Amino acid sequence: MNNVKILAVVAGATLLAAVAYKTLAPADHSADNTILIGVAGPFSGQEAGFGEQFRRGALKAVDDLNAQGGVLGKPLTLALGDDACDPKQARTVAEDLASKKVAFVAGHFCSGSSIPASEVYAENNILQISPASTNPKLTERGFANVFRTCGRDDSQGKVAAQYVIAKLPGKKVAVLDDKSAYGQGLADEFAANLTAAGVVPVMRESIAAGEKDYSALVSRLKEAQADIVYLGGYKTEGGLIVRQMRDQGMTATLMGGDGLVTEEFWAITGPAGQGTLMTFSPDPRLLPRNADLVAFFRARNYEPEAYTLYTYATIQAWAQAVAKAGTLDSKAVADTLRASQFDTAIGTIGFDSKGDVAGPTYVMYVWKDGKYTYAE
Repeated sequence: MNNVKILAVVAGATLLAAVAYKTLAPADHSADNTILIGVAGPFSGQEAGFGEQFRRGALKAVDDLNAQGGVLGKPLTLALGDDACDPKQARTVAEDLASKKVAFVAGHFCSGSSIPASEVYAENNILQISPASTNPKLTERGFANVFRTCGRDDSQGKVAAQYVIAKLPGKKVAVLDDKSAYGQGLADEFAANLTAAGVVPVMRESIAAGEKDYSALVSRLKEAQADIVYLGGYKTEGGLIVRQMRDQGMTATLMGGDGLVTEEFWAITGPAGQGTLMTFSPDPRLLPRNADLVAFFRARNYEPEAYTLYTYATIQAWAQAVAKAGTLDSKAVADTLRASQFDTAIGTIGFDSKGDVAGPTYVMYVWKDGKYTYAE
């Protein structure tokens, strides 16, 4: 992948030191006949593992496209913007990418970052396609330039609630969120679907992300006699909560969404994470079409889980739309994205009028012995 050039866009944080590629200094890339695209996500901070998934997927996608002649006959280069999953930093990253005149942005990861950043991209007529931001608000505001290749929390929350109702009847459910746009939105959707089916949560509470001691919370969960603890949030808080539940002798099942889809979750929980349930789309690593792609990453001792292939697919879809439109013009490419289907690493996908993906829906996974597999 060493033919990829990267321009680091840093806002209040340092780009991963592991990026060892030639840096482009100029903001205007017309002189070197390249097309600059942005990749924005948390390359530092608590969710940096997800940012690494973005980075790896993007680098490989750009390398593969360049090996095939680039886009519109021009090679691609990357600008990486580190938002650290912070809304203010995300807006700064978006403004920086806009000033560099990127053709499009694959990002952001956290919904709380994608939503404010999308306003900047809309103002500057830059296409944004998020591989991971699931809050419905992202595509509900009528921005013609905003898309996502992942699902939405109103779908994810519904699938989780239906699983509880069908597979775990009679269980007492507590619902938590981490106050983030992603976490609170997902927890609200899950709780609303449960309640609509006649299952009222025995506890509904918000937690403070970044805390280390959740023992008081666990005590309240025990008092509520919760059998299932649903968390709208990320792997660190989820991992600490389930571990501390086990420390207090609590056997309740932790359930969450795609914020738990990383092997870092098990690194936090160890055996305490056994049986944890979570929703995510069907695993693209299992698609026959991706055998060589997955082998590429594994040969480099990297497991292309979760949003690695989603980021790869995001860049694929954009490149195919540009080729079909015959131009980098954002409106023309956006119209093509909505009117066509694209063959990608996550399957054949399209986009509806809002920019939401028409493709794989959510399924339930369970953590077993350090890996996550499809639940029965």
